[in-house]
Parts: sequence; structure tokens; C-alpha cells
Amino acid sequence: MVSFLEFEKPIAELEARIIELRATANVGDIDIDGEIDKLEQRAAKMLADSYAKLTPWQKTQVARHPERPHFKDYVAGMFDDFMPLAGDRAFADDQAILGGLATLGERRVVVIGHEKGDDTASRVRHNFGMAKPEGYRKAIRLMQLADRFGLPVVTLVDTSGAFPGVQAEERGQAEAIARSTEQCLALGVPMVAAVVGEGGSGGAVALAAANRVLMFEHAVYSVISPEGCASILWRTADKASDAATAMQVTAQHLHALGVIDRIVPEPLGGAHREPAAAVANLAAAIGEELDALSGMDAAALRTDRADKFLAIGA
Repeated sequence: MVSFLEFEKPIAELEARIIELRATANVGDIDIDGEIDKLEQRAAKMLADSYAKLTPWQKTQVARHPERPHFKDYVAGMFDDFMPLAGDRAFADDQAILGGLATLGERRVVVIGHEKGDDTASRVRHNFGMAKPEGYRKAIRLMQLADRFGLPVVTLVDTSGAFPGVQAEERGQAEAIARSTEQCLALGVPMVAAVVGEGGSGGAVALAAANRVLMFEHAVYSVISPEGCASILWRTADKASDAATAMQVTAQHLHALGVIDRIVPEPLGGAHREPAAAVANLAAAIGEELDALSGMDAAALRTDRADKFLAIGA
């Protein structure tokens, strides 16, 4: 059963009523199918109306929904022959960033992405998708491997930000993020990045300095979380909604500003309601972008990437 967000409470109450009526219909002789149909139509309309006018803060809540597809779901639904590659060959294997060789359609690629986990144990194991330096150094290693063998790179971004702990800073967190961003820009192969949930700060940019940056319809992408911004500006996280609006974190805002290149539609009610459909939409969009980039040589790809990011804000 879908977990409902705060702004979805009226829809949750209506769907609970529908479930109750179905249970009644199963045990009695009363025909209430007509009433159930009416309530279902009303619930669908309420859902469509709600998602047609989401605020930036509500979109942030949708982007963080625990039942949204994660990296492992995209790998299972989009790619074939996935072969995970582990470790940064220097310190450890960071489970917050996963990657390896895979096949997308008929194309062999290297896929890299953040993994948040889907239950308490896996979230702890993957550190809630907040990577440490060794995670970004693993990403660098995989991108260099892709460059060496002429394989396109696909990245799936879903993180609230890089891990801010003391140990990560001691091991060179800022340098690792900068090097990963640099490696993205230096690639001589096509690179497509997709923000599938949260795109938080440098922890996201380190995997998203790509030729084409895609975003799911209800994903968010920002230099700092709304709560973090509110804590700095207003000294309270209670102003997170105001911060989200001011920062223009939504895919629609960022597409208008030229920060991203394409918005990928989600099923009605968000990717968590129909994960398979969301995964299929993303697979089609990434395939189309890779097709468009396939005719460019290494120099043209680097120039295209540089021009894209230098033009932001111009």
C-alpha cells in the first residue's frame, strides 16, 4: 500500500473509504460497485488536481518519498547484464555510490548512481545515499574505465548531499567531489545524467556534469537542502517551504533556467505509485539522448559539455 504524504491526506481518507466499501461488497449481498466507481473517479481527480499544482516544497517531499525507485530498481528495470564493479582501489568500497558495466537496449554502457536503500538496514548500509570520498573516487575510476573502452556513461543522481562527517573531510571530501566533477567534464565519451529523486549540492553535481542532464518531473535539484537554506537564512528549518520556493528547486524551474535539458514525465501521483512505468519512461529518454550524442567525437563532446555549463546564468 502506498504511503501518503501530508498534502495527500484527503486522498488517503477517500482511498481508505474505497477499501472499506470493497471489503463490505465481498462479504454481503449489497451491490455497491456503482458507489465504489464514483469514489475511485473522485480520488483519481483529486490526485490529478493535487499533482498539477504541487508547490516546490511538496515536490521536495515527493522526491524524497521512501517508496520511489532507487538505483537497484533502475538497474533491474532498465539495464541487462549488469556487472557491478567495487572499490576505489585506495581506501574502501563506498556503498552509497554503486556502478558497473551494463547494457541499455543494444548499447554497452557504464552506469553509476547513488543508492539510498529501501529499508532501515539497507539505508544504514548505503549511508542514505550520502557518499564519502571513496565513493566519488570509485565513480572517477569507473568513468576512466568507460573512457578507456569508449563506453557511454549514464549516471542516476539521488542524494541529499555528500556525507558531511569529520572522517569524510579528513579523507578529502571536497577534493574528491571536485575531481569527480572534473572527470565528468573531461570524458571523451557521451555522458547522460538523470536526477531521479534529490539532487543535493556538490554531492549531486559530481555525477551530473554531463552532456545532457535529465530530471524526473517531481525531482528536485539544489545547491543546499531547503531545510539547510532556511536554517542559514531564518535560523529555523520551519521556513523550508519558503526556502524551496525561493531557490527554484523544481525540474520546471531548472529547465526554464537552462540548468537541465529535459524533464522526464512521471506516472500520475509520482514514480512511487507506478515504478515500472517511471523506469520505462527514463530508459526511453536516456536512450534517445545517447542516440543524439552518438555521432560526436571526443573533442566535440568535451566542447559541448563545457559550453553547456559556461552558458548557465549568462
